[in-house]
Amino acid sequence: MVHLLILLLLLLSPACFANERSPLATLSPAQSELFRAWFVRIVSEQLRQGPSPRWVQRDCAGLVRYAVHESLRPHDYQWRHSTGLLQAKLPAELALTAEQEQLGKRWRSAEGQQESYVSALALIQENSRFVSRNPVQARPGDLLFYDQGDDQHLMIWLGDGVAYHRGSHSRNDNGMRRILWPDLLTWKDSRWQPTEENANFLGIYSFSFLSP
Repeated sequence: MVHLLILLLLLLSPACFANERSPLATLSPAQSELFRAWFVRIVSEQLRQGPSPRWVQRDCAGLVRYAVHESLRPHDYQWRHSTGLLQAKLPAELALTAEQEQLGKRWRSAEGQQESYVSALALIQENSRFVSRNPVQARPGDLLFYDQGDDQHLMIWLGDGVAYHRGSHSRNDNGMRRILWPDLLTWKDSRWQPTEENANFLGIYSFSFLSP
């Protein structure tokens, strides 16, 4: 019942509060495509190299916030050197305005305030737009949102599967996971299957600052 109420709130609230939830700035269509490329690349590097020391809050929402912040910053020599990407082929720079650069630092909280930290639910409810419950409409960089009753969870669509942080880590397990699409569709715990028949899967979401 709880996840059904959350779904209704997420679907109805944008129509009621569209003006209140408009982002401070938006990216052009070209910038949005570049952002998606950077976002997916930075998430993928957390899988390949392990979590960056700059990523402090290690959970699914923390991964999203970190990757957005890193995507919207200048990727100069120092950044590329510190991230181990000095020789890597990377997307072009987004050429952001000063206002656009703040998007990854100022999230809208459930109380309507600008915060550097927001939960998984606030990321979806206050900072994203609903796309569909049909997963074939997901684009690289979109978010898959799940409600499991006591908590909510985010996965990031990479193009051929998802990445996420499981919310805990240990000395021998950094908490990062990647699941290919066929495996996720047939996952043994059906609560995590991204299908329209699964009531725990609330849909695909896109950041509200991106061009549709």
